[in-house]
Amino acid sequence: MTSHINGGDEESLTEPLVNPSRRRFSLNNTNSQLALVGVNVCPIESLDYEIIENDFFKQDWRSRGKVQIYQYMFMKWALCFLIGLIVSLIGFFHNLGIENIAGKKFVITSNMMLYNRHLSAFLVFTACNLGLTLFASLFTALVSPEAAGSGIPEVKAYLNGVDAPDIFSPRTLIVKIIGSITAVSASLMIGKAGPMVHMASCVASLLGQGGSKKYGLTWKWLHYFKNDRDRRDLVTCGTAAGIAAAFRAPVGGVLFALEEMASWWRSALMWRAFFCTAVVAIMLRSFMDLCYSGKCGLFGTGGLIMFNVTKENVVYYLNDVPYVLLLGAIGGLLGALYNFILEKVLRLYNFINRKGIVCQIILACIVSLFTSCLLFGLPWFVACQPCSGDSPEACPTIGRSGNYKKFQCAPGHYNDLASLIFNTNDDAIRNLFRHSTDSEFHGTSMLIYFVTCFFLSIFSYAIVLPSGLFIPVIVTGASFGRYVGMLIGSKSSLNHGLFAVLGAASFLGGSMRMTVSLCVILLELTNNLLLLPLVMLVLLVSKTVADSFNANIYDIMMKLKGFPYLETHAEPYMRQLNVADVITEPLEYFRGIENVGNIVDSLKRSRHNGFPVLNEPEESASPVLFGLILRAHLIVLLKKKAFVLAPVSAGADVLEQFSSVDFAKGGSSSIDDIEDVEFTDEELKMFVDLRPFTNTSPYTVVETMSLAKALVLFREVGLRHMLVVPTTADRPPVVGMLTRHDFMPDHILSLHPSLVNKRKRLRFQLTPFAKFF
Repeated sequence: MTSHINGGDEESLTEPLVNPSRRRFSLNNTNSQLALVGVNVCPIESLDYEIIENDFFKQDWRSRGKVQIYQYMFMKWALCFLIGLIVSLIGFFHNLGIENIAGKKFVITSNMMLYNRHLSAFLVFTACNLGLTLFASLFTALVSPEAAGSGIPEVKAYLNGVDAPDIFSPRTLIVKIIGSITAVSASLMIGKAGPMVHMASCVASLLGQGGSKKYGLTWKWLHYFKNDRDRRDLVTCGTAAGIAAAFRAPVGGVLFALEEMASWWRSALMWRAFFCTAVVAIMLRSFMDLCYSGKCGLFGTGGLIMFNVTKENVVYYLNDVPYVLLLGAIGGLLGALYNFILEKVLRLYNFINRKGIVCQIILACIVSLFTSCLLFGLPWFVACQPCSGDSPEACPTIGRSGNYKKFQCAPGHYNDLASLIFNTNDDAIRNLFRHSTDSEFHGTSMLIYFVTCFFLSIFSYAIVLPSGLFIPVIVTGASFGRYVGMLIGSKSSLNHGLFAVLGAASFLGGSMRMTVSLCVILLELTNNLLLLPLVMLVLLVSKTVADSFNANIYDIMMKLKGFPYLETHAEPYMRQLNVADVITEPLEYFRGIENVGNIVDSLKRSRHNGFPVLNEPEESASPVLFGLILRAHLIVLLKKKAFVLAPVSAGADVLEQFSSVDFAKGGSSSIDDIEDVEFTDEELKMFVDLRPFTNTSPYTVVETMSLAKALVLFREVGLRHMLVVPTTADRPPVVGMLTRHDFMPDHILSLHPSLVNKRKRLRFQLTPFAKFF
């Protein structure tokens, strides 16, 4: 009574998408986010975002009173508040740790340089950086390799419906927090914004686990969230809270979640995300007020990054617009080049990291040593600048803070390049964005700093420790923008600090390809709404230029990591194919009342996660489609031994044997295994009525529907399975099933090789305009 189709989606998630000769259902994924740091990988599953409307669900929903509904609504808002509160605490202590660890290192180094102990300063600076890097890389590689990198591609794939293993586990959260503090403090050209988004998503996912028997958290109210759908909403709020905590940009965080991260959005979710980021902003402001009294060590004078950077009124004229357009165009080119080089470096690092933990640690240490030597050596090659009598602060400054680092210069002089290098990235950006500092930095120093940041941020990313790209891209773009401002000089009325802001916007738009969210984040950072028209203009130009060459940085990473991400737009050749053209294997299905042995055999033989259920009514000569049942629900029925001796209906009383908790999904990546269930010979001969637990309203499409149209439905609704029905009555009631794998370009082109050349031609003709239609 069974035959096969791609009824499960695991085949697309367990093998590299770039391998056209893959075997189906192989369990060797060598191209996942885990493979990038050289660890053993596991199959990646899709998520069940669809509501399963079976008889049991309808009865359970009808049995809920107003009190339970209000409990559910209250818990949603309460969890959003907890996410905001916890994320703000993590963000505050995260920055507190970075500022004090890195600041202490810079103070010791500067004091040694003051007494001309140059070699000792270099050794201390290098040893501190190497020790911090070694700790972060060892901690990450041995405890949770999933915490390596930024985490944004993993979270973005999760919100698209891809569940990579252990990306939201408690140990991943702990490693992300501690590893990010030590890694950023090690003067590596990495950021904290990406890890902060991952941390916040971990917090949201863990709060949405629905309790835990292991830790005694079995409160009934928590059970409402034991499903992928509600957990997805909480993780979306977490991504917004992460950006709000990293930049103190609550509105920008909501827009970032909407524009870049979420594949599913609705107005109620926007309200909760906005509430969550508001909590983060208020709590961070409260924590910052505590630090102004000096109780936070070296932290407190700078803030959580560049807030209220420029206070002057921005005045610009029509003749400034061409220079802004030029800045955007160059930023787009540099962003595309940045993404291209980073992709090549990631492939190289992936090859090295696969050699084992020893190679991973050695690579991290080499990057640290090279970075330390470069950062300490470059200031020696620039000329010292004389201190100005009207400088707003002491010149030269000794210690961590301040723009005028003495370094090796004579009294009364400062090293402008050292002022940028011997600071945290946050302070460097603050120095670059400051107004009325046109004469503070020399053009040669700015060019050296731009080139250094450009390549160091590429080579520092993807070593086995938590690292982000947001801050390095801002630093690189700001130095590039300030250098362009120096070249333009008096031809423009914009000062160099404003050119730095616009340069950061252009480079962000060229590499990350976001517009609205980046615009608002930059405005919240600079606290100057007058920059809005210029920032909008430069983002639009840089994104348009960069889209002509390659994809945004996060899409490139997801492809390298093997995530089967569904894009918002269909490939042009998908409109030439019907859904029937991508169905490659026969279908496996069950009858409404099925033999236990047949079910067990099918579950053990295949890894499908969804099965059509066909019913054979007495008044019909042929079976009809009854619905779809999930693998996880079948295992629950088998575990509960809800069997009958003869193939007859079980009756309504069978629903009383189950509770909603039985069918609830536990933690992320937790999967029940049929091998864990034992059966006697008598039980294998019995029957089970699947109809009360079958989703009787699954999404179906006719086999003549275009693949592009089916992709839109599949992605927008957030499906895992889509049944394909015939167009004629003389065929079986269901002819196939579409899963995420069937929409992957590599799978489609392997079935239709003639489309490969046509795909290249269409892409050449339509890029970069295809995504706008």
